[in-house]
Amino acid sequence: MNPAIMPRVPDPQTPPDQHGARVSAPGDGSRPGGRPGALKGRLLVVAAIVLVALNLRTAVTAVAPVLGDLRDALGLSTTGAGILGMLPPFAFAVFGAVTPVVIRWLGLERTAILTMLLTFLGQGLRAVAPESTSFLALSLLALGGMGMGNVVLPPLVKRYFPDRIGSVTAAYVLVMQLGTAVPPLLAVPVADAAGWRVSIGQWAALAVVAAVPWLLLAARARRDAPADGTGTPRPHVPVRALLTSRVAWGLAALMGITSLNTYALFAWLPEIFVDAGLSPAAGGSLLSLFAAVGLPMAVLVPWSASRMRNPFPIVAACLVAYVVSYLGLALAPAAAPVLWTVFAGLAPASFPLSLALVNLRSRSHEGSAALSGFAQGVGYLVAGLGPLVVAALRETTGGWKVPMFFLLATLVPQVAGGFIISRRRMVEDDVRSVLRHPADTATHTLDR
Repeated sequence: MNPAIMPRVPDPQTPPDQHGARVSAPGDGSRPGGRPGALKGRLLVVAAIVLVALNLRTAVTAVAPVLGDLRDALGLSTTGAGILGMLPPFAFAVFGAVTPVVIRWLGLERTAILTMLLTFLGQGLRAVAPESTSFLALSLLALGGMGMGNVVLPPLVKRYFPDRIGSVTAAYVLVMQLGTAVPPLLAVPVADAAGWRVSIGQWAALAVVAAVPWLLLAARARRDAPADGTGTPRPHVPVRALLTSRVAWGLAALMGITSLNTYALFAWLPEIFVDAGLSPAAGGSLLSLFAAVGLPMAVLVPWSASRMRNPFPIVAACLVAYVVSYLGLALAPAAAPVLWTVFAGLAPASFPLSLALVNLRSRSHEGSAALSGFAQGVGYLVAGLGPLVVAALRETTGGWKVPMFFLLATLVPQVAGGFIISRRRMVEDDVRSVLRHPADTATHTLDR
């Protein structure tokens, strides 16, 4: 990795921060790890992180509103449509799992550029795909870029904003939520005016915009690189070492089960209400409410977690919200649909909590990258099963009680994972014996 874009080496005399990690000695704020709270020189990085986040769901939500036109034009079968629906979580899992290796090879900044390049190519080329197979393949390419983007953002926050983890995480999670909500709102009007290909292809331009600040940052890094190539070695945290890490598995459980429940509700919440006697329009409106309720949580939860020694109360509050919602949906969905939907929308606040904990439970951006890749690789693999299992249970039982009680049962490993990851232990503590440069971790003492 380019030594010119490394944060300043933490000063052993600097007191540990509230999370136990030592921050860099005071600087001018123009480089990573400078004066805490100073954003001078880092505004470009804020813009770069936010723009990447804005791209991370557009390929997922831009297609569904125009799926009928797409199927007619490309001959996409029902099986093909099902595969298209399954691609996002599994692409996020596979590409997310390999991203830490790519980061070690290319560096964080150039990996961010690669994520936007893949997203641009996939989004743009699938809009002109002549048939369904190439459309699915190019969708996988776009989603792969987004899966890599999911993983690279937390270590970028850790690298450039170790003093603002909660605030910057909240900002990019909020923007990611907006990037989820806006494409379906624009899809049909744009398709009516210019066709479905323009409707889904327009988002490729956003990936180009997001790549520009990272190109500038990478160019600055090359310009500032020392001629002799010297730099302080940093500890490498192999993803395979996290197989025995309690921190990594705890985070994977919290993130994965939250995502499983979220994907299941996005897929089936409207149908639950329609089967209970509500109109399809009401079901769609309640799904929009479900998504909207999560927006303030995207801001409040990371900010709050960064100020708590143990954020398990947030996990417990999410559990209560899930239980109220699922019992209501299972036993009396038509009795108070808005209430059940509001609780269902509040419950996935454990997802932005998970993203914040990637950095709050790692000492370096290397540790953050490994933890992010592991948790999201495992987590999204689990998440992809949610809609499928719920559909199978609904088909087998003919109702929604059993699927809702299945989702309730998944909360047991979620809460267990939340309990583990909420404890104040860093992932480097679990893999200390396999770090290539264990002496480097001596300057990052954990406040016990």
